[in-house]
Amino acid sequence: MGNTFNNADGYIILQNLISCIKANVEYLSEVDGKIADGDHGINMDKGFTITAKRLEGKKLNLTDGMNLLGDVLISEIGGSMGPIYGSYFIELGDGCKGLEQITRETFLEMYKTALEVVLSLGTAKLGDKTMLDAMIPAINAFESSLKADKSFADCLTDMTAAAKTGMESTKDMVAKIGRSARLGERSRGVLDAGAVSCSLIIEDMAKSIQSLMQ
Repeated sequence: MGNTFNNADGYIILQNLISCIKANVEYLSEVDGKIADGDHGINMDKGFTITAKRLEGKKLNLTDGMNLLGDVLISEIGGSMGPIYGSYFIELGDGCKGLEQITRETFLEMYKTALEVVLSLGTAKLGDKTMLDAMIPAINAFESSLKADKSFADCLTDMTAAAKTGMESTKDMVAKIGRSARLGERSRGVLDAGAVSCSLIIEDMAKSIQSLMQ
């Protein structure tokens, strides 16, 4: 297994991601419904379903596919998650624009830039019981593994594990951002839906990329 994958194979990553979200719609809404309005899965499904229809007959590279998904989420999905995830995916796409092959280093920079944009959209930080509690540890784990000169595949495996651990850590947190923050201590004991979807996205993208490596 090599240490790169082709930008041109991005349509496979996106199609797998769409399937992943659609398979977890009820789970995401169930988690969200415990401390919020329960529409996280529904909103994510709406955005990914629209994207799937616009993808029909097309084999977009990762840059164009991520930009399509991001544009749909920003323009078609209400609430805070549409703009946040929309910007996240657009930054991932822009981060590999013009590149035929994507390396470990490029992938890390793509995610770092996506994180900067997500942070710029609000005041949330690590420990506030949000998607950042999965995303930040995941990026840090990838970077640490890269510095240790691990393979791209191993970096992704470590990233996925850290995202899961971060997601699970939200269960013991008190929400400080969004509607669930109004519950205070009563928000403890439940996972954050954004952290769950973020972990699912990272895991699914990692699996797809590992299968495409050259």
